[in-house]
Amino acid sequence: MGDWITGWPMSGEAVRSDTVPPLPVLLCLPPAGAGCHQFRAWQRRLVGAARVLGVQLPGREERWSEAMPGSLEEAADAVADALVPALAAGGDGRSAPLVVFGHSMGGLLGYEIARRSAPYALVVSACPEPGRWRRPRGGAVADADIDHLLDTAEIDPGLLDAETRAHLAGMLRKDAELTAGYRHAPAPRLALPVHVWAAESDGTVHPDALDGWRTVTDGPFHRHRIPGGHNAVLRRPEPLLAHLTSLLADASASGEDRTAAPDTGA
Repeated sequence: MGDWITGWPMSGEAVRSDTVPPLPVLLCLPPAGAGCHQFRAWQRRLVGAARVLGVQLPGREERWSEAMPGSLEEAADAVADALVPALAAGGDGRSAPLVVFGHSMGGLLGYEIARRSAPYALVVSACPEPGRWRRPRGGAVADADIDHLLDTAEIDPGLLDAETRAHLAGMLRKDAELTAGYRHAPAPRLALPVHVWAAESDGTVHPDALDGWRTVTDGPFHRHRIPGGHNAVLRRPEPLLAHLTSLLADASASGEDRTAAPDTGA
C-alpha cells in the first residue's frame, strides 16, 4: 500500500488464507484536521470481521511535511488508485469486499472515492450532502471559520497551548481549502446503499439536513440517529461499529455469492 492508505496488524487468527474468501475491508476517512490513526482501535474491535484501513491525507501525522493535493477530486483519484492493490487478496485474483466510512469532511471524500471504486456500501456521519458544500465568500477560508472548526472538534481548551492550537489550525486550514474548491457533479449517481448517521445535538450539521444524501444514489437510503454532538459517532462508536459489522458480513456474503461457480449439473 502507498502513503494514502494505512493498515494495522491483526491477530494471527484473524488472517485468512488464500483458500477462503478474503476478509472484507472497512475504509475509514477522518474529519478535517485529523489523521487516520484514530481508527487503529477499530481494527482490534473488528478483529475477524474486517481489515480496517485508514485514509491518510498529506499535511498530518507522518505525512505532515507533504503538500496537499490540488483538489478533493485529485485526492479521491489517488486513494482509489491505492485501493486497487490494497483490496487484492492472495494470488487468485479475488478482491476483498469494501465498505467505505467517512466522518464530516471524510464523508465527502468517501463519497467521491465510492464513485471511483464501487464499494458494497457507503456510510457517512455528520456530513452535509455533497451539493451543500460551498466555497466561502471571497473564495478564502477565514480565521473565524478555523475557530469554528476547532470548536466543533470539542477539544479541551486546557490542552490547546499556542503551539498546539497553531498546529491544529494549520491542518484545518489545509482541509478547509481542499473542500472550498469542491463542486458536486450530480451524475453519475451511485448504485449502492447509503447509510447516514446523524447526532441529535449536532450544532454544525442539522440531522434533517442529511436527508439530502438520498439524492446521490439509486440504491437504498438509510438514516440513523444517536444522541450527542458533532463527533458523537466517533466518541461513542459502539452503535456504529455494530452496524458496520453487520454491513461487512453482508458484503462478505455478497462477494461469496458473486464468486461462487454456477452448478452446471456435470
